[in-house]
Amino acid sequence: QVQLVESGGGLVQAGGSLRLSCVASGSIFSINAMGWYRQAPGQQRELVASITSGGRTNYADSVKGRFTISRNNAKNTVYLQMNSLKPEDTAVYYCNADIDVNKRWSRNYWGQGTQVTVSS
Repeated sequence: QVQLVESGGGLVQAGGSLRLSCVASGSIFSINAMGWYRQAPGQQRELVASITSGGRTNYADSVKGRFTISRNNAKNTVYLQMNSLKPEDTAVYYCNADIDVNKRWSRNYWGQGTQVTVSS
């Protein structure tokens, strides 16, 4: 069993910052790509940022220049630094990871989500 647990969400004013963390634990052989998704009320879940095991990153156009994704492989943790937050960033943010549970099988896992609310 593998679990992803997010933390760091909360309420912040527009222009402020938050740092989200996601820790993977359980039966893990290795972790491949990790990413952050978000889902606002009435909207589809969308990819915010992703990062490979080697550190290559990708961002949604809406967050480029404001958000930074990073990871600590030794701690099985991925982070999302969110700066210059806007009300439209308000959403539930979900951690995602592609994990090799052993030498043979890989699985994709989701965290439970953490609420980010940006007030105007």
